[in-house]
Amino acid sequence: MLKDEDRIFTNLYGMKDRSLRGAQARGHWDGTANIIEKGRDWIVDQMKASGLRGRGGAGFPTGLKWSFMPKESDGRPHYLVVNADESEPGTCKDREIMRHDPHTLIEGCLIASFAMGAHASYIYIRGEYIREKEALQAAIDEAYDAGLLGKNAAGSGWDFDLYLAHGAGAYICGEETALIESLEGKKGMPRMKPPFPAGAGLYGCPTTVNNVESIAVVPTILRRGPDWFSGFGRQNNAGTKIFAVSGHVNNPCVVEEAMSIPFEELIDKHCGGVRGGWDNLKAVIPGGSSVPCVRGEKIRDAIMDFDALKEVGSSLGTAAVIVMDKDTDIIKAIWRLSKFYKHESCGQCTPCREGTGWMMRVMDRLVRGEAEVEEVDMLFDVTKQVEGHTICALGDAAAWPIQGLIRNFRDEIEDRIKAKRTGRLSAVAAE
Repeated sequence: MLKDEDRIFTNLYGMKDRSLRGAQARGHWDGTANIIEKGRDWIVDQMKASGLRGRGGAGFPTGLKWSFMPKESDGRPHYLVVNADESEPGTCKDREIMRHDPHTLIEGCLIASFAMGAHASYIYIRGEYIREKEALQAAIDEAYDAGLLGKNAAGSGWDFDLYLAHGAGAYICGEETALIESLEGKKGMPRMKPPFPAGAGLYGCPTTVNNVESIAVVPTILRRGPDWFSGFGRQNNAGTKIFAVSGHVNNPCVVEEAMSIPFEELIDKHCGGVRGGWDNLKAVIPGGSSVPCVRGEKIRDAIMDFDALKEVGSSLGTAAVIVMDKDTDIIKAIWRLSKFYKHESCGQCTPCREGTGWMMRVMDRLVRGEAEVEEVDMLFDVTKQVEGHTICALGDAAAWPIQGLIRNFRDEIEDRIKAKRTGRLSAVAAE
């Protein structure tokens, strides 16, 4: 279990002062200029050595991503864009950072931007996050007033401006290129890659897009050293991580823990166990709604990190753990997710535009048992035709929950179809 002194986010629950003075009292903004003085290469090398992988879902090594930015400017400005469009159902970790510990993010933006040669950074915040936007803007204003942003930011000799852009509540804008399009004032629709943002991103300039948590942990890693950070978790799955646990646990919570914590320990220590006991656990979605569900008996001994969850047929994603007990109508739960992805598709790619609606309608019938058993295989086949055939990962996100359902709970789907046929389907399932 992570000790309190090793937590990066010391005000995750808002119990302490979130203002600049409070943040400084907890050790933030301490010697920021000294870190910047060590130079761009040193910062990038330290981030690589720390083993930090992107906390937004994909888990791409952060230091490596930064190193893709051009070393010398060709006349175009460089930008850092922070993805605060936390729209993945079940995910609410970045929200707590922006609401209660905003200075971790602001200081991280300055250091990360310097490391990539950027004099400006944009934080793109989710449309529904009204109070979070106010808290973050107030913190940015405080940092400007204190000379930590703007000309000669924090006395480092680096000029740096930070802007907060408010989205309009579109899930697709969480995809990095759609986010860039939206920032430019266009429709939030993903771009074809290449060119990747590091070559041509915001306004056609070299850009890096990082998740809130990925940037907010940077100053602490550089202060305490990469060895300290990589000391948590397993090889290639290093550091601390914020987990957001919801669903059928006794105490749903958001908690910072060491990576590679066993699932059972996470639930027992922080959430007071599964509602109705461990024997009542049916399924878990371990990383936000876009990753496949895992049967309860398979995940109980699983380790919560990128590589271990791949082995049980899922993914760590954003570490938004959705727990479902045996009272859950799992078919209906996955139908609800497919309805969400159908609604949020931007419509640019045919497989996604047509496929998400088609999958949702088949799921609709599976919930009621009004389908043929053969259609289950056909549905799985269609998810495979959507997955990997779209510009962005929304097609995959729509396909994976359904694939997880069919792989893990095919017997329930078939039982419901047979029960409907014999007139035994309960009113609950038919609703």
